[in-house]
Amino acid sequence: METTKKSTFKVLFYLKKNAPKKNGKVTVMCRITVNGTQSAFSTKLDISAQNWDLKYGRVLGKSREAQEVNGKLDKIRLGIEECYSKILKNEGTVNSTKLKNTVLGMENGELTFFKFYEQFLSDYEKKVDSGLRVNGTYSKYKTLLKHLRNFAIVKYGYSDVPFSDLNCDFVQNFDYYLRDDRSLTHNSIWLYMIGFTSVCRLARSRKHLAFNPFSEYKNTKKDKDRGYLLRNELEQLVIFDCDKRKDELVKDLFVFSCFTGLSYSDIKGLKNSNIQDFFDGNRWIIVRRKKTSTSSNVMLLDIPKMIIRKYEGLSKEGRIFPVPCNTVCNYSLQRTSKLIPCLENKKVTFHLARHTFATLFLSEGVPLESLSKMMGHKNIATTQIYAKILNEKVGKDMQKVSQKFKGMERSFVANL
Repeated sequence: METTKKSTFKVLFYLKKNAPKKNGKVTVMCRITVNGTQSAFSTKLDISAQNWDLKYGRVLGKSREAQEVNGKLDKIRLGIEECYSKILKNEGTVNSTKLKNTVLGMENGELTFFKFYEQFLSDYEKKVDSGLRVNGTYSKYKTLLKHLRNFAIVKYGYSDVPFSDLNCDFVQNFDYYLRDDRSLTHNSIWLYMIGFTSVCRLARSRKHLAFNPFSEYKNTKKDKDRGYLLRNELEQLVIFDCDKRKDELVKDLFVFSCFTGLSYSDIKGLKNSNIQDFFDGNRWIIVRRKKTSTSSNVMLLDIPKMIIRKYEGLSKEGRIFPVPCNTVCNYSLQRTSKLIPCLENKKVTFHLARHTFATLFLSEGVPLESLSKMMGHKNIATTQIYAKILNEKVGKDMQKVSQKFKGMERSFVANL
């Protein structure tokens, strides 16, 4: 008589002692073993390690907390056993991974958060290919997904995350993970969380998420000094004569950015069709910024006009400039800046030109509202950051105000 080999099945609860929380508690993990293969996941229950019964996999004592946690563990065990019996009856075989995914509501075919995120990335890549989005932002979204996957494995033992588990605790713990485990800076975390929020917002709009997991999360960007060139430093760069033609090109592109505020990607995509005669009789750059999709309108001054004429006809597909890759540009700028005395100790990158544009024209009296429009900022608060670092502008403003007190000063001197 032929006999069927009986499968072995075991459920074990244990503590994740190598990852204690800030309050000193540790997470209770669940390990499923089927025919010698194991799969583990977090029960999302935290306890004090000294209250754990290692032999029986339960909380010691009869306190209210012990009874509540043990009751939840019993429910989890019962749910796993029911799922095991159901799969075995319907399919005749069970493995630990399928059992875990079934318990966590991640059966094959069901849309999970990471599957949704992968679809989002696929759609975003198509937008990059069509020129609607930039590759840099796409790369940041890919890195964010990598961080989320690692976090889910380290924190919960999950290879995927059901939408039902995407809650406020998940978001806050992910912040702690980036901060403590990955040692990322505050502003890097802020940037990743913006991307995370965007994906969750899309999931909510498509009815996959029932609530906002960021409702209790607060984080703001920390202002930091933005480098820029002073007027005399820019003048020295403008008149500097480069030995190599490529360095001369990069220098001219940098100067063009200093007088238009366009970023590297916007200059690279700039076409003849973006240069238009405006109602005031002047020539303007009319573009929609790649990064924010907002409009940026800048009147061309004489220096950028001369740079455009200098490279006229050297690019294909209607583009104005033959722009090298960003890495080449930054390397060239660093090499050139070392040869200029006032810049030799300054870190000059291409994006420094955009900051230079903002501070230069703000110090010359261009209103914040106008500057914000030229730079294509979505929010004027972004533009106001530049106003905070302009000691030169503060000095000029105070000089203007001082003229109003001349009469009072003369009266004061007369009474001395």
